[in-house]
Amino acid sequence: MKSALSDFVWEKKGIYGILHVVILLMSLFLVISISIDTFKGIPFYTQTSYMKVQLWICIWFLFDFVLEFFLARHKWHYLRSHFVFLLVAIPYQNIIAYYGWTFSPEVTYMLRFIPLLRGGYALAIVVGWLTHNRASSLFISYLTMLLATVYFSSLAFFVLEHKVNPLVVGYGDALWWAFMDVTTVGSNIIAVTVTGRVLSVVLAALGMMMFPIFTVYVTNLIQRFNDQKNKYYQQQTTQQESVVSQGQTSPQGQTSQQSPTEKSAS
Repeated sequence: MKSALSDFVWEKKGIYGILHVVILLMSLFLVISISIDTFKGIPFYTQTSYMKVQLWICIWFLFDFVLEFFLARHKWHYLRSHFVFLLVAIPYQNIIAYYGWTFSPEVTYMLRFIPLLRGGYALAIVVGWLTHNRASSLFISYLTMLLATVYFSSLAFFVLEHKVNPLVVGYGDALWWAFMDVTTVGSNIIAVTVTGRVLSVVLAALGMMMFPIFTVYVTNLIQRFNDQKNKYYQQQTTQQESVVSQGQTSPQGQTSQQSPTEKSAS
């Protein structure tokens, strides 16, 4: 019975679709919460409501991991390939607050983005289901993740730099810095903190990786267009040949049909 249930789930993907969509919605809620708290300047350790919400969302992520583990055909392979998603589902902030450990506000803020990695994986899977072409799925998934990384990096850069960097006056400056770095053009805003410099390198690397993926996507589009054009020409040629062959056989059919009448008249 257990193997039959596993086969049904793997073939239909119904329960996996529901789980990934729920994870995606929860991650979106976390993104909105982080954005609101960042723009309002709410201190990190006074966000008790957010901590409770994040705890329950991480518990759902852990439940999803355990459920998919038991439904997997090859459990040890699933554990090896998805172990990183178990690590990102752990509510680190709640554990730190429970034991009373103290870290810098920058580290505490960066820990808030760890559960979003699970949402990014769910987003890539959902996009892959919606696109039938592998190259298109790769391009759209990477583009979506790139834009999400740019947004999160701009939030972190704004929090870390706006008090120590005179060039970062508002969030618009941080967003401009993130987009300029990801396009590998560079910005007039130079990072002052260590985390800001690391984010500059990460964004530049992600931007350079975008060019070969975009090239593969465009090449795939051209190949698909050429294949459709060749298929259309082959269909037109086949239709013309069939019309010509029918035109050549029709006079013979008429003469064969008239020959009995001619014989009777004679």
